[in-house]
Amino acid sequence: MLDVLIHSGTIMDGTGNVGYAGAVGITGDSLSVHLGDVSDLEAARKIDATGYVVSPGFIDLHSHAGLTILGEPHHDPKIRQGVTTELVGIDGISHAPFKTTEELERYIWLDSGLNGYPPMPPDWLSVSELLRKYEETVAVNVAYILGNSPVRIWGVGWGQKEATKAEIENMKSVVREAMEEGAWGISTGLDYPPGAYASTEELIELSRVSAKLGGFYHTHTRVSLKSKGRLAPWMEALEIGRGADIPVHLTHFRQGFQGDGSHLDYLGLVEDARDGGMDVTFDCYTYPYSGTTITIGFPFWAKDGGPERLIEALRDADDRARMKREMSEESIKDNWLTNFNQPKNKIYEGKSIAEISDLRDQDSRDALFDLLLEENLGISTVGLGTNPQTLPDFVSHPAGMIASDAILFGDHPNPRTYGCFPVVLAEFVRAEKQLRLPEAIRKMTSFPAQRLGLQNRGIIKDGFKADLVLFNPHTVKALATKDNPKQYPVGIDYVFVNGKAVVDKGENTGATPGKALRRGRA
Repeated sequence: MLDVLIHSGTIMDGTGNVGYAGAVGITGDSLSVHLGDVSDLEAARKIDATGYVVSPGFIDLHSHAGLTILGEPHHDPKIRQGVTTELVGIDGISHAPFKTTEELERYIWLDSGLNGYPPMPPDWLSVSELLRKYEETVAVNVAYILGNSPVRIWGVGWGQKEATKAEIENMKSVVREAMEEGAWGISTGLDYPPGAYASTEELIELSRVSAKLGGFYHTHTRVSLKSKGRLAPWMEALEIGRGADIPVHLTHFRQGFQGDGSHLDYLGLVEDARDGGMDVTFDCYTYPYSGTTITIGFPFWAKDGGPERLIEALRDADDRARMKREMSEESIKDNWLTNFNQPKNKIYEGKSIAEISDLRDQDSRDALFDLLLEENLGISTVGLGTNPQTLPDFVSHPAGMIASDAILFGDHPNPRTYGCFPVVLAEFVRAEKQLRLPEAIRKMTSFPAQRLGLQNRGIIKDGFKADLVLFNPHTVKALATKDNPKQYPVGIDYVFVNGKAVVDKGENTGATPGKALRRGRA
C-alpha cells in the first residue's frame, strides 16, 4: 500500500517536457509514477490534485541558510516557495573545516551580516560534523560546497598575502578531505576576505583537487577586476575552469544597471565558452535587488587580519578618514539596511543610508561606521543590483537556472527571500510569457540537480526521492515586495521532502525530514 497517492493532477517531471495526466505515489522516501485508472490503488492518504501542477521540489543553488536554519529548522520562507534542497557554503563562505572553535567563531562574526549566527555556539569543526547537524533536524535537504575562505584561513591565515607552495599543498589536502566528507565542489566569493586574497593560480590549484573528485567551481567573481574590463571578473572564472579542467558555475550572474554595457556581452561570454567545449552554467535571482553584508564595500586593508581589524579601523580616526576617502557616499547612499539588533537602532530598519544619515545628522559614512560598531558588524544591505529590463533574458536563458541568494534574517530583507521561485511561475511564465512553464520547472529542478551531481532528485521518475511541490499555475503568486518583503506566496499548497509533507494545505506541518546530501552518497 502507498503512503500517499497524488492523483488527477498534471505532472511536469522536471525534464522540460510538457505535462501529462497521471498520479504520483509515495512510499517511504521514494516516489512512483502511475498512469491510467488509479482508483483501485490503495493508499493511506489520497490527495486530489485537480487543477494543480505536480513538480519536483525546487533546488536552490545559492543559499545563505547554513547557520540560521539550525535555529529556524522549519524554514518557512523557503519551503513555502516549494524549495526542498539548498546548497550552502556559497560565496567562498562555508563554516567548516576549522582547526579551532575560536577560529570558526571569528569567521562567523566577520560575515555575520550575510550568514547570521547559529542559535548556539558552534560545536563542530569538520565538514562531516557540520553535515550531521542537518540530518533530519531541518525541513529541507542541505548540500554543502566548500568555500575557499576557510581553506585559506587553515593554510595561510587571515592576512592579505600570497600563498607559498607549501601552503598551497596544505590547502589542497584540506580540499581533498572536505570533498571526501561530502562537499560537492569548491566555491569562491572574491569580494569577501580572506578568500578574496587568493590569486588566480591558487584557485586553479585548489580547483584541480575538486575536479579530480567530481566537483565543480561555483563562483561569486572578483569585481575589482572590472578595472581591467567589464567582463574581466567572469573571464577570470573561465580561466580557472580551463586551468583546473573543472565545470564552472557563475552565481547571481547578471548585468549591472548603470552603463554596464550590453547584457548580450555577458550571455555571449557563456555561450562562446560552451560552444568551445567548456561546461559553464549560471544562476540568477528574479528580483532586481542585490543583497549582502554592508561590509562588502569596505577596503580589503581594513579586514586584513579578521573581524578585530575591521573593528579597530572603525574606531581609529585615521583609518576612518582613509576609508571615507576610498568609499564614496554615492556608492552606498541608496542601499537600505536591515538586521538591527540593538533596540535603539530598530528605527533604521528598511531605511536607506541617506535617510539614516539625515536622521542622525551625520555624514553617511560616519553614520554607517558608528552603526557597525553598535551592531558588532552584523548589518545587511539591500539595493538595486540588476538592470530590470534585461533580467528576463538571464532568467530565460537555456544555460541559466534560478537561485535565491536569500538572506534569512532582518526585519526588512530582500523580497527574493520570500518570493524568488514563485515569481518565476507568476510573472515570467504566466503574466509575461518570457518562459514556458515546463522549461521554468526544469531550471528549478533537474538542471540544478544535474549541476550539483544529484543522482536521484530533481525529476519525477520511478525510484527517485519524493521531493515534490504542488502548485496552482493560475493562482500561484509571489506577494513579497520591496516595501513589504516578509510575505509568503500563495498557490503553493503542498510540499513534500523525502516523502513527508512539510507544507500541507498551505500550512507548515513542522516536519523536519531533510537530509544532509553528501557527494558520492546522495
